[in-house]
Amino acid sequence: VQLQASGGGLVQAGGSLRLSCAVSGRTLSSRFMGWFRQAPGKEREFVATLRRAGGNTYYADSVKGRFTISRDNTGNTLYLMMNSLKPEDTAVYYCAADSGSTILSEARKSTRYTYWGQGTQVTVSS
Repeated sequence: VQLQASGGGLVQAGGSLRLSCAVSGRTLSSRFMGWFRQAPGKEREFVATLRRAGGNTYYADSVKGRFTISRDNTGNTLYLMMNSLKPEDTAVYYCAADSGSTILSEARKSTRYTYWGQGTQVTVSS
């Protein structure tokens, strides 16, 4: 399974970006697909995740109300719509998918995700 993230770039504070994550390779059996980010000098942190069966979504408090995670009808493309961007959103954003055994209480932990995209840089200027 390969994940390919795209859509990052440079945007002014208050602007918007949409990230995409395309899944290829063998059929994905993941239960959750999500987005994480890592800013320079900081640990990777949870941003949002989506349960593939049912489409329930979960967000970090820092992005709730500004970011929206979604998927296409095939379930093989994941999106992250980012609105009202702030300079503190600047980071490399990674898409990820678990192996299919993650329970909800662990879905925010990066260690539960098996497959990772290469990351896409998002820079928000003030």
